[in-house]
Amino acid sequence: MADPAQSPTQRQAIEQIETYGSHNYHPLPVVIASGSGAWLTDIDGNRYLDFLSAYSAVNFGHSNPELVAVATEQLQHLAITSRAVYSNTYGPFIQALAELCGKEMVLPMNTGVEAVESALKLARKWGYEVKGVPEDAARIIVMDGNFHGRTISVISFSNDAVATTSYGPFTPGFVPVPYGDLDALAAAIDEHTVAVLVEPVQGEAGVIVPPEGYLAGVRELTATHNVLMIADEIQSGLGRTGSTFYCEQAGVVPDLYLLGKALGGAIVPVSAVVGNADVLGTLRPGQHGSTFGGNPLAAAVGLAVVRLLQTGEPQAHSRELGAHLHARLATFVGHGVTAVRGVGLWAGVDIDPALGTGRDLCERLLTKGVIAKDTHGQTLRLAPTLVITKDELDQALDALAEALAEARAAAGLG
Repeated sequence: MADPAQSPTQRQAIEQIETYGSHNYHPLPVVIASGSGAWLTDIDGNRYLDFLSAYSAVNFGHSNPELVAVATEQLQHLAITSRAVYSNTYGPFIQALAELCGKEMVLPMNTGVEAVESALKLARKWGYEVKGVPEDAARIIVMDGNFHGRTISVISFSNDAVATTSYGPFTPGFVPVPYGDLDALAAAIDEHTVAVLVEPVQGEAGVIVPPEGYLAGVRELTATHNVLMIADEIQSGLGRTGSTFYCEQAGVVPDLYLLGKALGGAIVPVSAVVGNADVLGTLRPGQHGSTFGGNPLAAAVGLAVVRLLQTGEPQAHSRELGAHLHARLATFVGHGVTAVRGVGLWAGVDIDPALGTGRDLCERLLTKGVIAKDTHGQTLRLAPTLVITKDELDQALDALAEALAEARAAAGLG
């Protein structure tokens, strides 16, 4: 495949975007026009296997026929109200989602970071009104290397200088500890601790899977000290890791699940905080809200997503093809790859610096018909849609093998 950046139509479109758009992203040089299943198509008709899936927002594929049909039908009736009235799609959605999570209540929002911000507020409110922490003294323990979004409160506990530079002063009340270190977590908990916020698998950090027993240890410590365990499953949840939630694989049930991305079926932004009434029931009218959260269109699509997950098929597909993905990736170690991590259809692949950066590999992959994303300089994040076939998966992995071989040859490594 030719480099799409050399196409006059693509260059013109990219120039327009770069001229009028804020430069808060550094996209690959390709302009996408449509998508279906595991594939994306650019404005020149070139097709690409999507190995990013919009950071797991597209778990169920582009233009999923079931989800598109639900959205199209709902658009004929009602798309947006506010929560000032009830809507007929809202109740079925929140009941189904609560039951999927084994919880009692749902607080719907729009984006993932809104779910995180909502959970931080809920944890503090619970801490003051239920646990009895003195007002303004609540502390929330967070993990080094975390990524929960880019609002002011969330970047207040980020280690990423790119996300934090020039945005202070920051929100107080957060205590960072090393991810995976139970002793550090235990030492950080005190009488003012109201919650521990953790990604069961750290996605942006490079698909970092926690040590065996870590999440169970977090659950034990939080339960012992009357502290909420908040699991940010916005990227790791809803089938990505081979189970509905990664917490299931650790035998853990947190107090609050944070969900988003795939919950909107790659059609609309949908997120949620899901927990029991002892926490979510602390909210009273006017204390928290969202104009669009839980709107009729979002609720209809969210319900359809829950029904897909209730079949267990996306989770099983992720487990089965995930085993194949990781078996093949393991053969790349020592051949331009220094390490591979991950679970299900999700992997972090560390590229040997002698071959160039992760971005360099992504650009090579683009010319071979695969879209992937780098993180932290040397790591490729691979997250194909959960509808990908084994043949399509192998096609993308063959392209990665070719890109690595070309990079090795260019670096004089044979």
